[in-house]
Amino acid sequence: MPSRSDDQLPNDDLPNVAGMDARRRSLLQALGLLPIAGVGGLAAMVPGAALAQQFPTAKVNTTKLAVTDTEVIVGQLHSSSGTMAISETGSIQAEQLAIDQINAMGGILGRKIKVIKEDGASDWPTFAEKSKKLLVNDRVAAVFGCWTSASRKAVLPVFEKENGLLYYPTFYEGLEQSKNVIYTGQEATQQIIYGLDWGAKEKKAKTFFLVGSDYIWPRTSMKIARKHIETVGKLGKVVGEEYYALGSTNFNSLINKIKIAKPDCIFAAVVGGSNVAFYKQLKAAGITGDKQFLLTLSVTEDEMTGVGGENFAGFYSSMKYFQTLDNDNNKKFVAAFKAKYGKDAVIGDVTQAGYLGPWLWKAAVERAGSFDVDKVVAASPGIELKTAPEGYVKLDANHHLWSKSRIAQGQPDATFKVVAESPELIKPDPFPKGYQ
Repeated sequence: MPSRSDDQLPNDDLPNVAGMDARRRSLLQALGLLPIAGVGGLAAMVPGAALAQQFPTAKVNTTKLAVTDTEVIVGQLHSSSGTMAISETGSIQAEQLAIDQINAMGGILGRKIKVIKEDGASDWPTFAEKSKKLLVNDRVAAVFGCWTSASRKAVLPVFEKENGLLYYPTFYEGLEQSKNVIYTGQEATQQIIYGLDWGAKEKKAKTFFLVGSDYIWPRTSMKIARKHIETVGKLGKVVGEEYYALGSTNFNSLINKIKIAKPDCIFAAVVGGSNVAFYKQLKAAGITGDKQFLLTLSVTEDEMTGVGGENFAGFYSSMKYFQTLDNDNNKKFVAAFKAKYGKDAVIGDVTQAGYLGPWLWKAAVERAGSFDVDKVVAASPGIELKTAPEGYVKLDANHHLWSKSRIAQGQPDATFKVVAESPELIKPDPFPKGYQ
């Protein structure tokens, strides 16, 4: 394990927060308003007002961002409406939880975080419009947002033109690296290739039927998958490839094609609300986990709330995080999340990756001693989170996270059972040779 980072404190280094007594501290921790131990940083050591005096606004904000002596404004840009709301709501909640925890510690450089929330409404032009508002009109210091690659691609020119900073939480196809984006989800080599290799080895899969929603992430992901199956990894052959519009609810024609092709593996990247119809119709057609190997890149605990465990049981997901991970970091995170959002709240892969965004930003701002985007970006490579719910992660110079990959099987109660895990952290490689 790498040596301790200056941005992180081990569990026994956390002092009382601003003189907080043990009883009040325990209450706030139970409510999820204090952080998981080990991600304290400067705010845990110095009271907010005193810290703000050490970092005057004129010094920490030289680019006219929305930073005052007492607060810093950030943006949230997700779909809280439309077909993607089923997937993005968890990210909104997790990012807010992290921000609440950071504020309970005294904020960042002595300033409390204020959030402006915008709804991308599952519409890519709306994402672009809202990102411009946040960066140009509101002058936010950072944005935590997007889910689909289509939404990220829509806002990317705006962030690069206005020199904004986006923390993007979703697993994606790779083939991108921007100075203005920190990618906290997996890229293709960490999710797609690992998953396919596991399927070929453990399930003896040699024929694959590729299924996706019809936009950039599924299409690019399946392009990478096909190259790995047939050329680079030489796992076997693709016997079918189909795409359906985002929001589609009729998959009967697809299911007939799958029955005719009889693939060893259905490799799926169906997104958002379409998952509900897809898995219900698979079960109705007799394609179930006890008869057919299916591996998906896009069903987490969030989607399971709509899909239903009875419709997904026996199928597999390739992710880096599942709510059932058995480690102390995750147990504390799940408890805090449920304390804030209710005992029935669920946490999926992208939700957890969303939670990492504010903590990575906090660590970079404190390392830089500034909210200025260029300084925060320069301070970001090498930052470590030893208390991430998924386990230890670190930020590479290419703005992606080193992390482990995992495979889990869906259970009838809508949870996941982890059945495989990469032995080491996988270095992010957004531009793998042979796949472009």
